[in-house]
Amino acid sequence: MQFKLKQEEIYLLNKVASVSSRLGVRSFIVGGFVRDRLLNRPCKDIDIVCLGDAIALSQEVAQQFHPQPKLSWFKTFGTAHFHANGYDIEFVGARKESYVRDSRNPVVEPGTLQDDQERRDFTINALAIELDGTISKAEDLFFHIIDPFNGLEDLKEGIIRTPLSPDKTFSDDPLRMLRAIRFATQLNFRIETNTFLGIAEMAERISIITQERITDEFNKIMMAIKPSIGLDLLYRSGLLKIIFPQLVDLAGAEYIDGKGHKDNFYHTLQVLDNICPHTQNIWLRWAALLHDIAKPATKRFENGVGWTFHGHEVVGGRMVPKIFNKWKLPLHEELKYVRKLVELHLRPISLTKENITDSAIRRLLFDAGDDLDDLMTLCEADITSKNENKVRRFRANFEMVRERLKEVEEKDKIRNWQPPITGELIMETFRLNPCREVGIIKTAIREAILDGVIENNYEAAFALMLEEGSKLGLSG
Repeated sequence: MQFKLKQEEIYLLNKVASVSSRLGVRSFIVGGFVRDRLLNRPCKDIDIVCLGDAIALSQEVAQQFHPQPKLSWFKTFGTAHFHANGYDIEFVGARKESYVRDSRNPVVEPGTLQDDQERRDFTINALAIELDGTISKAEDLFFHIIDPFNGLEDLKEGIIRTPLSPDKTFSDDPLRMLRAIRFATQLNFRIETNTFLGIAEMAERISIITQERITDEFNKIMMAIKPSIGLDLLYRSGLLKIIFPQLVDLAGAEYIDGKGHKDNFYHTLQVLDNICPHTQNIWLRWAALLHDIAKPATKRFENGVGWTFHGHEVVGGRMVPKIFNKWKLPLHEELKYVRKLVELHLRPISLTKENITDSAIRRLLFDAGDDLDDLMTLCEADITSKNENKVRRFRANFEMVRERLKEVEEKDKIRNWQPPITGELIMETFRLNPCREVGIIKTAIREAILDGVIENNYEAAFALMLEEGSKLGLSG
């Protein structure tokens, strides 16, 4: 295992080392930066712990840069940070810290380096290197790693472990339970048995953590290469039942008269994993997570048929705003996007049948608009059969649908289309104020074009407008 540094990182750390030496303050790089450089992972956050006044140290270091970066500090916590040369550099005094009542009221006490390392969440994040001289190359630092909890060995073996007992570490900050699972997911590491048991035993304490902090960790799991690792760990630890009970409701398969349905929780995890190689769009990943969220609410057993989930896409769409609101997720375009994909995710499947009309294709183009390609990506990720022949057949059918969509779009230009007759023109023609009749006429024109009853042009639409107006007793 090597400690690799870029030249710009050596430049930054030498400035900290030089100022520390001049001020007579011992300072250390700690935590994630050390871990990620040992794993050769990208990292733009550098955490500096000092035995002394971190704010004073940061002010002196910031003055070494030209132009001088803007410095932010928090006197209550004794922390400061600035952004320089593409890196976020944070300074903190060595400390003890506990969340006595809740995560919003931390009690901070000055401490030694050992105290600071003990309060770290995991052994792989408790590694420290003292900046006590000029750095010419990364190897100068590798042999001075301070590792009181065998974090180097845990890095080598791929293990997530708390430095102190799990109950102590998780009691101080229960969010660390989620962080353990997030690191296991991102790094593809194993959570050590006692640490995982500690998570399961203390899961209820996650309730003292603010939703914003929980959502931040959860979204990092969602953006991993294989999010199912983290979601499965959340489920098995009991955390998921507390933070996302609607997902847990998907788990399990029920049988009546020998007929069962698939476990929709693990199906959902597979769909999420399937979509990840094709997108870094977190909202498309959320759509994959929520596409079957209403199956428990719509599950029915029908004699002679088996299990059905009729309307789960519609009910699921209605659930999306409540879930977004609870999770403090954006309530505007992102919510509309996810809801649309949840509500439409069965539509392309219905188009794989024979004798599908151009009208059905036009309607999907119109309803999906610019999100059609993402919808098709979601639908293809939804193929989770273990039968390879069935998978190949489904994928071939979807390719056929893609071709039909392309043909109809090139012919009718219906995606993001608006009918050629506006409400303003209807009101002007029939001398109306805004009223129900205007909506009736607009809907009739739109439906006639989508169904192929009339051509998609102004003349045909205007003629139908006059005809529909006459039916309503209006005169132009």
